[in-house]
Amino acid sequence: MRSLSELVTPSKTAIVVVDVQNDFCEPAGAAGQGGRDTRAAMAMIPTLQRFLDAAREHGANVIFIQTIHEPSTDSEAWIGRRANPDAKTCLKGTWGAEFTGIAPRESEPVVIKHRYSAFINTRLDSVLRTLKVENIIVLGVATNVCVESTARHGFMLDYHTVLVSDCSAGYNQAAHDMTLSTHQKHFGRVVAAQDIIDTWALTHSVAAGA
Repeated sequence: MRSLSELVTPSKTAIVVVDVQNDFCEPAGAAGQGGRDTRAAMAMIPTLQRFLDAAREHGANVIFIQTIHEPSTDSEAWIGRRANPDAKTCLKGTWGAEFTGIAPRESEPVVIKHRYSAFINTRLDSVLRTLKVENIIVLGVATNVCVESTARHGFMLDYHTVLVSDCSAGYNQAAHDMTLSTHQKHFGRVVAAQDIIDTWALTHSVAAGA
């Protein structure tokens, strides 16, 4: 098993930021207006901001995942999964599809997805291979849906996967906790943001003093 230091080595690691978008996080977004409790999503944003600042400082790759829905990708099966097939989430060009409290820098890739996993019919795997990434740190919203789907898919593609417990959020604490427990047992590591930041700081300090 790789050590935490190996799992977060900046040159071999990508931070995959999943669906931190208004429709999923803001109370005024589609999830909030549909009765979902978005307080956990909003509460983790400051921790996520600090984590991304540290990742950039230490040279880790940062990749943003953005859900976009439109008629050309909303299949009958996809729409039919919902009790209310008329519900609209993250429509192309709308406020709901914009990022919440964070934004990609010009050099940071944005990968558009249309399903739960950020690997399904997207360029994510190609971007990761091009960047020579071995480890993915997956975080965002919702822990037990798109974050989990993306992390599991990444593991199946032979990436080492880490979930950041306090930079991910769901609409139900029990579901959030169960995802973290399952990931730790079967798919990878679960770590708090500060533990990764501290590991980066130590690695950077050692490298500077060498």
